[in-house]
Amino acid sequence: MADEPLILGIETSCDETGVGIVRGHTLLADALASSVDEHARFGGVVPEVASRAHLEAIVPTMDRALREAGVTIADIDAIAVTSGPGLAGALLVGVAAAKGYALAAEKPVYGVNHLAAHVAVDTLEHGPLPAPAIAMLVSGGHSSLLLVDDLARGVTPLGATIDDAAGEAFDKVARLLGLPFPGGPYIDREARSGDPASIAFPRGLTAAKDLAAHRYDFSFSGLKTAVARWVEGRRRSGEPVPVADVAASFQEAVCDVLTGKALAACRAHGVDTLVIGGGVAANSRLRSMAEQRAQRYGIRVRVPRPGLCTDNGAMVAALGSHLVAAGVRPSRLDLPADSALPLTTVSV
Repeated sequence: MADEPLILGIETSCDETGVGIVRGHTLLADALASSVDEHARFGGVVPEVASRAHLEAIVPTMDRALREAGVTIADIDAIAVTSGPGLAGALLVGVAAAKGYALAAEKPVYGVNHLAAHVAVDTLEHGPLPAPAIAMLVSGGHSSLLLVDDLARGVTPLGATIDDAAGEAFDKVARLLGLPFPGGPYIDREARSGDPASIAFPRGLTAAKDLAAHRYDFSFSGLKTAVARWVEGRRRSGEPVPVADVAASFQEAVCDVLTGKALAACRAHGVDTLVIGGGVAANSRLRSMAEQRAQRYGIRVRVPRPGLCTDNGAMVAALGSHLVAAGVRPSRLDLPADSALPLTTVSV
C-alpha cells in the first residue's frame, strides 16, 4: 500500500553490509556487499577486517539500495539499524551511519535486535506472523528457540546453544574436511552425494537426562569433536576420508536435533507455525526435514528464501516496519551498539 511507511534498514553485525528498503511487507530493495572472501583465507571472520570492509561499503551500498527502490533518503519515513548482537566494531559502523543519515534527513531511527530481524524477514515472503509462533534461529553464532506472541513487544526464549552454535559447527567440520569458508554451503553441497546413515554421529542433548535439564537447548561441540576424532582415525590408519559421507552424516545429525526440538516446542505450546531463520536456514536438508516432519503434526513451516536467511538489510527494514506499524517509540540518537544485546530486547 502506498500509504504505508517507507522503512530503510541497515545491517552490519558481521561480514555483510546490507541496506534494505520495505513498504509494509513489500521488499523494494535489498543491496548487499559481502567481505566473506576477505575472511576466507583466515578460515573465519576477522573483526578488524569486517569493520574496515563496512566502512568502505556502507555509502555505496546505501546509494545502490536507494537507486534500486527508486527513492531518495528524503522519501524514507524511518531508519532501522542493527544495534546488536554482533561484532562491536562492525555494529558501530552501521549505527553511526544510521545516526548520520537520520540527522541529515531528519528521520526517526530504530535500533533493533539482529536476531529478531531474522524472524521479521519472513513476513516479506509469507505475510504477517500468526500469534503465537515458534521461531528457530540458526546461524553462525546462535541456535535459539523462541516463543513469539508479538514481535514488537518482545519474545520468550525457550532454549539456546550452550556451546557451539550450528553454524560454527558447520564451519569447523568444513575445515576438518578441507572445505572452504564459510562451511555451510560446501557441507550442504557435498552431502547431496553422501550417505547420511553411513556414520552414526551423536545427537547432543537428546538423551532423557539431558532433556530433563535442557529440553530446548542445543549443543554441537560434542558432535564437532566426534567428527574430528572419526576423521583423524581414518587418516591415522591411512584410509581415505569419504568427505561426502562425513558431510551427509554430520548434517543429518545437526538437522535431526534442530527439527526435533523445534517441533517438540511447537507441540508442547500448542503452536501450529514454525518459523526458521538465520544463515543455517538456507541449508537444503534442514528445510526438507522440517517440512517432512512437520506434516505429521499439522504444523506449518515458514522459511524465507535462502537469500533472505543470511544477514541482510531487508530483515532489519522488515523489523523496523513492524515496530513503526505497532507504534513503538523510536530510539534516542545516542543509541548504543551492544555486541551482547539480549534476545529479549527487540528494540533499543
